[in-house]
Order: sequence, then structure tokens, then C-alpha cells
Amino acid sequence: MKKFLFMCLMAAGVTFSSCGGGKAAEESGKDTGAAVKADTKVLVAYFSATGTTAKAAKEVAEATGGILYQIEPEKAYTDEDLDYENDNSRSSMENKNPEMRPAIKKGVGTGPYDTIYLGFPVWWDKAPLVVYTYLDSHDFTDKKIVVFGTAHSSGLTPSFEALKAAYPNYHFTEGAILNVTSKKTFNKWVESLKK
Repeated sequence: MKKFLFMCLMAAGVTFSSCGGGKAAEESGKDTGAAVKADTKVLVAYFSATGTTAKAAKEVAEATGGILYQIEPEKAYTDEDLDYENDNSRSSMENKNPEMRPAIKKGVGTGPYDTIYLGFPVWWDKAPLVVYTYLDSHDFTDKKIVVFGTAHSSGLTPSFEALKAAYPNYHFTEGAILNVTSKKTFNKWVESLKK
């Protein structure tokens, strides 16, 4: 049953392309999806393998007025790569080798932003290693990093704590798992993080 549910979730959003525009789109060559003011200080950076986290990230960008930016691995993850029951699948191999850093496509710098909302699907109670590659690729000193995720059955806390341990000099704030949320509760959550 677990495998069936997992495969249904995976099939639901295998492909996702960013949409919209904005300042970050010009810098990275990508469409970012957020219609925002040029002086925004919020970046919503996310990795999404199947499209689920992309939907949550879009809501975060809309609620915060932030620039939407997709963290893209140089080699996209296929259904076979995401087969958690196969010990030799790409995601399983990465889970066993936490020092691995999958290559990512060049993206926007973090300089102009005060707050970074960082989203990802939770894999084995952790952030996917492409998220670590992203964190290794930029300087997040003096930035507020709000962590959010999507998950089949996991909570956010273990992956949040792992990020804090890996990057002790960065200021992380634990957000929430954002699989399903109404616009009202979602906006309330974003407002609570601003206090």
C-alpha cells in the first residue's frame, strides 16, 4: 500500500516548469513565476522532483511577494532515480552517501535578499543533497533562512535539525510541511514567521 501511494504521488507531478517572470528570471535565464516589486528582499528557493514542492513554493512566493527560484540539478531525477525501494536508485545512493553534492545549474545569487524561504521534498527525514549543493554554492551569512517542505509521511524537524548541524553559522527558522493548506491558514503561517 505504501509503495502504491508513493508511486501515485510521484506520478502526480513528474514534470514541472517554472512560469511567470521577475528580476530573478533575468539573472538566471529562467522564468520564476512571481510577479513582484523590484525592491523585494525575499527569495523563495526550492527543489522539486515531482512538482509537489513547486506548488507550495509558488504559494510562499505569492504570500511573501518574494522572487521564486527553482534549484535545478544538472541531471533531472527520473521515476527510476526516485525509487526508494531500490537500493541502487540514484536517490537511495545519495541517501547512503551524505557527502555527495549533485551538480546544480547556475542560479541567482543571494546578495539582494534578507530572507530566503528554502523548500524541498523530505527524503528519508532529510533534505535532498541538491539542497546542500545549493547551500554550499552561496553565502547565506546574515540571511534568515525559513525552511519548509513537503512529505509523504515525514515531519520537517529531522531535516531542519540536520541542516542546522551542517551549517551552524547560518540562521535557520523551522517552517512547516506544506502539502495541503488553505489560502487563509497559509497566509496566517507566513505572517507568523514575520514576527
